[in-house]
Amino acid sequence: MRYIKHPIQQDLQRKMVFIGGPRQVGKTTLAKSLLADNGTGRYFNWDYDDDRQAILQKKWSSDDTLLVFDELHKYPHWKSWVKGLYDVAHQQHQILVTGSARLDVYRHGGDSLLGRYHYWRLHPFTLDETPADIDRHESFRRLMTFGGFPEPFFINDLRESRRWRKERFDRVLQEDIRDLESIKNIQGLRLFLDLLRTRVGDMIVLSNLAQDIQVAPQTVKSWLESLERMYVLFTVMPYTQSIARAILKPPKVYFFDNADVVDDKGARFENLVATSLLKRLHYREDHDGYRCELRYIRDKEGREVDFAIIVDGELEELIEVKYSDDGISPSLRYYTERLKPKRATQLVATLDKPYDAHGVRVTNPFAYFADARH
Repeated sequence: MRYIKHPIQQDLQRKMVFIGGPRQVGKTTLAKSLLADNGTGRYFNWDYDDDRQAILQKKWSSDDTLLVFDELHKYPHWKSWVKGLYDVAHQQHQILVTGSARLDVYRHGGDSLLGRYHYWRLHPFTLDETPADIDRHESFRRLMTFGGFPEPFFINDLRESRRWRKERFDRVLQEDIRDLESIKNIQGLRLFLDLLRTRVGDMIVLSNLAQDIQVAPQTVKSWLESLERMYVLFTVMPYTQSIARAILKPPKVYFFDNADVVDDKGARFENLVATSLLKRLHYREDHDGYRCELRYIRDKEGREVDFAIIVDGELEELIEVKYSDDGISPSLRYYTERLKPKRATQLVATLDKPYDAHGVRVTNPFAYFADARH
């Protein structure tokens, strides 16, 4: 059972539920599992002709307790359509809407659905959510090699994983992006994406990338925003509060699919930690209502810490990521002494025995993500 299933069942008793997340992350499987547990209901997919007509004509039984609308965001007027349905029928039907993009864009002002739904984000498997019948070392190997999307993770085969990833990229770029984002230069976008895959964990200067691709800086900025809306990647911005001489602008980029990272184990491990941290923060936002941010720290002297966890505006934790170096990072020690976060952690992929020194906990990813305090 995926980690958000039970709280979604509770939320459906009160409001509509929207589930967003990357293509092929398991949203449809989760929705059908919720339907099976519910006992009575109907599943509709906007991509299917018959289902599309049934949606537009509102053809379902009054006995269908749970109505699931998959990929409904592809309908241009989906927001007003589902608002009207909820206002008329919410006492008779529970309503679940899933999609690979755009389901949360109305959270940022002008939301006519405000107060009518809860939004949940489904992530791939990560360091703190893997199948119970696969031990942690094998799970780590698969996450690093195949990524956390269910199909390649379970198939456990390099060739099939490459085929799956190519097909997913093609569908995202040629169908989802084309249909939802009105981007015409797909080849330029593909080149931009390939460049980002080699720069995971680095600060991204969009003007430099625009020059490399020979397009306008505003174009690559809009491409980056589109890829974020499609749950292909996410950006991590700098944390600047109380940091003298902080760098203000360049983001870092990480991918929801860990195997999208060009094959460097250090970058892949950092990406895996980033996705695992973001997943936990999204859960805290969606379940508990906290305002959470994943940031990084770097000043003009080059002192850098990979991640800073910000909850309701307060610095909660500093996290440095190393694949094999178990010596405490000087930058992490420096910022721990000056910013005094609640916790400071250095995650080392190959570390056997955790230890504490200078206010920093040096540990491995298994121990860290097994600790419910984080």
